[in-house]
Amino acid sequence: MLSGLRLLAAPLAAWLILQDRDTAALIVFAFAGASDGLDGYVARRWGFMSRFGAWLDPVADKMLMLFSLTALYLVGATPVWLLALVVARDAAIAAGWLLINQLGLPQRSEPLLIGKISTVVQVLYILTMLLLLALEIEAPGLSNMAAWITGLVTISSAAAYAGAFLRGAMAEKKSP
Repeated sequence: MLSGLRLLAAPLAAWLILQDRDTAALIVFAFAGASDGLDGYVARRWGFMSRFGAWLDPVADKMLMLFSLTALYLVGATPVWLLALVVARDAAIAAGWLLINQLGLPQRSEPLLIGKISTVVQVLYILTMLLLLALEIEAPGLSNMAAWITGLVTISSAAAYAGAFLRGAMAEKKSP
């Protein structure tokens, strides 16, 4: 249920950003982010896990991130290169996952640590941009530094996932 609400929050947060309702967008994004932590806690604590929930949770997270970043780009708060990096990384991971499944290659069941770090950095970036917009603060130095850090961590994550994919493919190729 919390993942479903987070999925609904994605277009709402983006719409609020595009409507120049930055404080409301910040609140929606922050609550959606907090619901992700609560969702994980509830699932682990009381065992409320399902295959559908395990699938919906990361989809809701990605939609929230991508909708928010796209809206931030459209209002001029995020550079196009950062949006392109995040979209390319997520698309490459999704394509790699599909290829792994189609070819029957070995796969990890949990995300890489750098992938989790990348998600946290992206969330912090979006929160920072929304906070600057909500408070009507222009801080180009901070914005640029945050974008570069987010970009570097995103690239590191993409490289780690590509390496894991290649190692898995090579290991499968060597097996008789």
